[in-house]
Amino acid sequence: MFGKLLERDPNNPMVLCSLGTELFKEERYAEARDHLKKAVENKPDYSVAYRMLGRAHYELDEDSEARRVFEKGREVALNNGDLQTVKEIDVFQRRLEKRSTGE
Repeated sequence: MFGKLLERDPNNPMVLCSLGTELFKEERYAEARDHLKKAVENKPDYSVAYRMLGRAHYELDEDSEARRVFEKGREVALNNGDLQTVKEIDVFQRRLEKRSTGE
């Protein structure tokens, strides 16, 4: 379904994020990352897409990029008043910290 929607509008951030989220659920993290990256490029204030993009980087052990994306996503979420996304990003930032210290 998302493939057909992307054919009509390949830069639609909602469709890109939805497809990325579904791919993430299927553990297809690299593909998810690519679609989620396009989503935030096309809608830089899309905090949920940042959260999912950071999670994809995290699952791919791309910790420095995950950290960068989470920091930007947290800023965007705060600016949007999206406090739930801020909380969720905070959880993953702590996981990144624990992983980097070997805890």
